[in-house]
Amino acid sequence: MRHEVVTLPETGVELETYLTDNRAVEPGRRRPLVLIFPGGAYAYRSDREAEPVALRLLPLGIQAVIVRYSVAPVRYPKALQEAAEAVAYARARAAEWLCDPHRIAVMGFSAGGHAAAQIGLKWQTMAQGTACRPDAMILAYPVITSGEYAHRGSIENLLGVDYDRLKDEVSLEKHVTEYAPPTFLWHTREDGSVPPENSLLLASELCRHGIAFELHIWQHGGHGMSLGNDQVYPPDEENIRPECQEWIDMAARWLRAL
Repeated sequence: MRHEVVTLPETGVELETYLTDNRAVEPGRRRPLVLIFPGGAYAYRSDREAEPVALRLLPLGIQAVIVRYSVAPVRYPKALQEAAEAVAYARARAAEWLCDPHRIAVMGFSAGGHAAAQIGLKWQTMAQGTACRPDAMILAYPVITSGEYAHRGSIENLLGVDYDRLKDEVSLEKHVTEYAPPTFLWHTREDGSVPPENSLLLASELCRHGIAFELHIWQHGGHGMSLGNDQVYPPDEENIRPECQEWIDMAARWLRAL
């Protein structure tokens, strides 16, 4: 496995790679690649949504890269700029990283889901153009809206004193176009931090614009579940939910089928 930390030249964002070399199976095979954006309300980046997820993707045949995007006190649009550079950089390194340049996805959790979805929905406004367009989005209990169902803390951390002026700019259900990539969404009905309406609002807009999507909402489970197993929570933790653990296998099958 190729594991290294790369600092990108334009924004200074750090990428941590988890890349298989394929020697045991087929040297030179190009696999899908996922750029992982951990959650943390734009205040920090959750470790349980970083390395454990990357290590889980590898045996599913998917290369993984963690994006250490900026959080408070750094404000919008820095994380969007970092995401654009990260996607473009991964695509430029596709041969070196043994990934398929046409199956580069962003995966985000909670506020990291907002950071990932931003580049998926706003790539055409960035200087890198199509080079920074993700081929797919995988969003786990994502922060999407700044409206009625907002996780206000995430939006406040993202915008700071510009909250009132820019809140519509970062309410992502308002920025879906026909250029959005296919999207896999999952949430839980019991999420008490980021209401499931965030995923429902985005799914509704994707449907209205004719964008392929898959949406799963499980009844039970709190916020921040990550893999929902004992690799990310103690054995007696309530967020260990066997019924939800299958989401990553489902997302991997969905991504490989694109």
